[in-house]
Amino acid sequence: MAQSKLLTAPPKWVIYCVAISPAAYYLERAITNNLGPDPLATLENALGEWALILLIIGLMITPIMRFARINLIKYRRPIGLAAFTFVLLHLTVYVVLDRQLNLWEIWIDILKRPYITIGVAAFLMLLPMAITSNNRSIRKLGAESWRKLHKLVYPAVILGAAHYVLLEKTWQLEPILYLTAMIGLVAIRQVWARRKRKT
Repeated sequence: MAQSKLLTAPPKWVIYCVAISPAAYYLERAITNNLGPDPLATLENALGEWALILLIIGLMITPIMRFARINLIKYRRPIGLAAFTFVLLHLTVYVVLDRQLNLWEIWIDILKRPYITIGVAAFLMLLPMAITSNNRSIRKLGAESWRKLHKLVYPAVILGAAHYVLLEKTWQLEPILYLTAMIGLVAIRQVWARRKRKT
């Protein structure tokens, strides 16, 4: 019985480890110099894209529960933390490897490059959510305040997808699909929230 339960409901730490496993793959490729002609851009873009994929998966958990009656709520936190891990790695590659910790160049980029301005804004919205993604913070803030804080995920994911669209500089299909998916999922959540308040 215990074995069956383990197979159907893996521990949260397993979900987190699986979710961040692509980072190990790209690290191995970076170490062995197998990231193509522009390894820095490949690594930076791949980490950012995986962050978006995991954010989409996290947003899909509630629709899956409502439509398919599959309760995956307990996995939303590890998936969200895995997404933030990729965001942090994406930012680290830019700050440390791309700009080599040159704070002045980074500041100029933030001011003059809209996609970086938007990306930094998304990161700053995700940061307090990552810090408070634990039971202690829920108790300290109170459940209602904690839920309000974590609604920052909605503008953050849309800004993250917009960051990807602007990064490409031309209208590429894949970034637009990410942005469309983010907007659609956020819209669905907002419609359900309004219906819940009315009832």
